[in-house]
Formats: sequence, C-alpha cells, structure tokens
Amino acid sequence: MATPLAEAASAAPPSEIAGIPTAEALANPVVELALATLVLAIVVAIHGWSLGQVQKHFSSRFALYSPATPRWRVSTLTAVTIVLLVAIHLAETILWTVPLIYFQILDNFRDAYFYVLESYTTLGEATYSPPDQWRLVGPVIAISGLFTFGWTGSVLVYVMAQVGKLHAERSKAAALSRGPASGDRG
Repeated sequence: MATPLAEAASAAPPSEIAGIPTAEALANPVVELALATLVLAIVVAIHGWSLGQVQKHFSSRFALYSPATPRWRVSTLTAVTIVLLVAIHLAETILWTVPLIYFQILDNFRDAYFYVLESYTTLGEATYSPPDQWRLVGPVIAISGLFTFGWTGSVLVYVMAQVGKLHAERSKAAALSRGPASGDRG
C-alpha cells in the first residue's frame, strides 16, 4: 500500500511538489524575456563590480613596481589578473545556469552549463538547446557575453598598457646606462 506522499511523488515532478514553476508553466515570451533580462542585469552588475575589484587589485600592486622590479613579478601579477578575469566569466556563466536548472528548462547542470557556455561565447553549435518556448534565452545570454567580454577586454588593454609602459621605462633606462650609440647623434 502506497503512502499519499509516495503517490504524489510518483504523479508529479519534484518541482511541482515543491511549488517551483516548471518551464512549461512559465512558457510565455514576456516571462522568458523578463527572466533573461533580470539575469542579464544581475550578471552585468556583478561583472562591473568584479572588474573594478580586479583593476584595483592590479593597480594597487603595480603602482609599487619600478624598472628595477624583477620581470617575473610583473609576469605573475599579469597572469593572476588574467586568471581573475577568466574566473569572473566562469562564475557569471554558472549564474546563468542556475535559472535554467531551477525552472527545469534544461535537465541537468552539465548540459545547462554547456548550453550557457555555447551561448555566452557565441560559439553557437547548439549541441544542447532549451525547449522551443525558451529559445529567446540563448540570444540574451549571447548579448551578455558580448558586452562582458568587451568590458573585460578594456581592462586587459589597461593592464597590458601599464606593463608596456614599464617595459619601455626599463628599455630606456638600459639604453641610457649604455651611453649614446654612435648612430644616435643628431
């Protein structure tokens, strides 16, 4: 003899038992775009704050460097900065994955995360796709990826410009220490 709870569990998906609306229950282009826009806004806000923290981390340490600073320290700081930038994007793609799993738009984390990565990076192979009534989510994920990658690119340009200036100062100091070359006389 089955218990009432067991009968309910076998008759309805777990999300309905928990009161979580399913993808089918939310299937509406307005709801779809509203949910995607909400996640987009959260991702962009987190991205802006995170980039500010990474840039502050880089700048506060780089300000202490001089042409005498060992090259490995500059390279290490640059590498750590790049790793932090990548970590921001990985965290943001996980953030995009959460509602896809929560509302059962895709079945499992691995497939949902792969779908988000394909959309976010605009790879576009469509190995995994949400149901047709949720197909507008992919382009919004792609829009967030385009904007956040562009924004990250601007921080990376700043980082590399600072590193380039330091290398130019080193080269100038080295050239001055060697004295004027015979071909450099005006």
